[in-house]
Amino acid sequence: MRPTAFPTPQDAETAFYEALERADLEAMTAVWAEDEEIVCVHPTGPRLVGHEQVRESWRRIFSGGGTRLNVTQQVATQAMMVAVHSVHESAPATAGQRAPATVVATNVYLRTAAGWRMILHHASPAPGQPEGARTEAAPKILH
Repeated sequence: MRPTAFPTPQDAETAFYEALERADLEAMTAVWAEDEEIVCVHPTGPRLVGHEQVRESWRRIFSGGGTRLNVTQQVATQAMMVAVHSVHESAPATAGQRAPATVVATNVYLRTAAGWRMILHHASPAPGQPEGARTEAAPKILH
């Protein structure tokens, strides 16, 4: 099987979320760099390092089926060899939930000889906004 090439970090990110939605372990594995120093942190989970731990975590997650996420508020920074994407991931609301569950994720991609590959996925539950919280941005104060 020929490895997938991702010409841009956005291509790798799109493939990551498509693999997540389809619960496709092979497609998910193809997104990650071959480096053993890859890191993955799932919401409320421990830090996983290396292919064995990362792949096993996705295998367990995918045993429950795919996950459709709405990815929004992307902030992307890119240099020649590395790209960092910060996003909000929202899962559709389930019965009994008023709003979708939101996670803040950071995805880091490295440019390799085989194209752009993920080296870090860190997802954390987004802090909730108190009822009636202001929606406008608070002024920034630098010290």
